[in-house]
Amino acid sequence: MSTETPRRFSRRAIIGSAAAALGTALAAPALAQTGAETTEFENDLNSNIRRNISSFRSLQWQPYFSDTRNGAILVDTTSRALHFWSADQTTYRLYPTSVPLTEDLTRRGRSEVVQKVTNPPWRPTPAMRERNPEWPEFVQGGAPENPLGPFALYLSWQYYRIHGTHDTRKIGRRSSNGCIGLYNEHIIELYSLAQVGTQVLLI
Repeated sequence: MSTETPRRFSRRAIIGSAAAALGTALAAPALAQTGAETTEFENDLNSNIRRNISSFRSLQWQPYFSDTRNGAILVDTTSRALHFWSADQTTYRLYPTSVPLTEDLTRRGRSEVVQKVTNPPWRPTPAMRERNPEWPEFVQGGAPENPLGPFALYLSWQYYRIHGTHDTRKIGRRSSNGCIGLYNEHIIELYSLAQVGTQVLLI
């Protein structure tokens, strides 16, 4: 978990860091996963897709929040990016994400972090089980096949999480059943920055 002292970032540094992260996503080797091992799905994760890198850019918080009390998280499902601002506005982070596969799986609006969980266990929702009856009913937290990664931020909406993922192919893609996925190294950092009560807006 990051113990780094929050510091200001220039627009150039943020964009450079974001571009490097997306470059890693494009170059990362695919990890073997099956439908029974993940909450997320896509017809062919090995296919080449456009990852909206042109719209992956830093933003200001003011158009989206009235203040940054308790910190603020903006998830842009179009650019597939998560923005974080600390309560005192000295820390800003921009992370590439996975987003829901289809519109009917996508929820937009205001929520907040209601729980922070280390090694979150995974239970597919009733709708997931209906679509994929072969999926397990429960996967223990910390298990290699657990699709939620090492940390998760639970939102006030039932079943919705911001979490890590061991399958790096999913980042930058429409590939989830509703949750927002991050590289594990990014959820570790965000977990250390966000708190219960952090504002969340999905657009």
